[in-house]
Amino acid sequence: MRQYSPDLTPPWKKPQPAPEVPADPGLVVEEPTTGFCGAVVRCEAGTVTLEDRFGKHRVFPLEPRGFLLEGRVVTLVRPSSAAPVRPSRTASGSVAVPGARARVARAGRIYVEGRHDAELVERVWGDDLRIEGVVVEYLEGVDDLPAIVADFAPGPDARLGVLVDHLVPGSKESRIAASVTSDHALVVGHPYIDIWEAVKPSSVGITAWPRVPRGQDWKTGVCRALGWPSENTGAVWQAILARVGSYKDLEPELLGRVEELIDFVTDSGGA
Repeated sequence: MRQYSPDLTPPWKKPQPAPEVPADPGLVVEEPTTGFCGAVVRCEAGTVTLEDRFGKHRVFPLEPRGFLLEGRVVTLVRPSSAAPVRPSRTASGSVAVPGARARVARAGRIYVEGRHDAELVERVWGDDLRIEGVVVEYLEGVDDLPAIVADFAPGPDARLGVLVDHLVPGSKESRIAASVTSDHALVVGHPYIDIWEAVKPSSVGITAWPRVPRGQDWKTGVCRALGWPSENTGAVWQAILARVGSYKDLEPELLGRVEELIDFVTDSGGA
């Protein structure tokens, strides 16, 4: 006598088994019910803890077909070695995404004033920017900003963020910034005369950045005061940049402004 399965569900209606993936530290997945996306921080009996790019933690049960990995439904399982291990981080302090490919560039852009500024942003936030698909370009000077903004024509799908040096109330820079700021263009700045000052003095082995008399070239004055070669400030900057290993080497006034620009350009309403 033939034996028949009591399950009469047609094969094409049965849920397909999802591949099992070890919840190794650093693995980036999405919990589809909540939309929370983050890297695995720890995996314990029956649960997994995820951490998003802002450092927020959420705990989820290890249920079959409970997560998305690169858009595919998977079942997370406890790895053979499940000791809690924090995932590695990028220079900006964000959770690193091992093996992540750079996203196709967004229409939105971030402009920074000066080549040195662009090099510093790349050094600390480069990994984050590539994952988010944000391109950074540099301005020769803030005087060119109105023309650049007009030519760029920022809109809901192409936001523009701008980082300006020495943006203090009442300055020429602040007046230009106010004239171009809109719902789709954000201009922020730090209080430093030059981006060099945004690097913590302790990171470059000095007690403080020297005060340079008004009217004197700031970089040249700093080099002379510190006994650095003033005839080649470009080489001096490369030596300073080499001492920057992560966000910990930068002043908070710069960190907050760059993060603000990244959030603005990558906001779901604008990109």
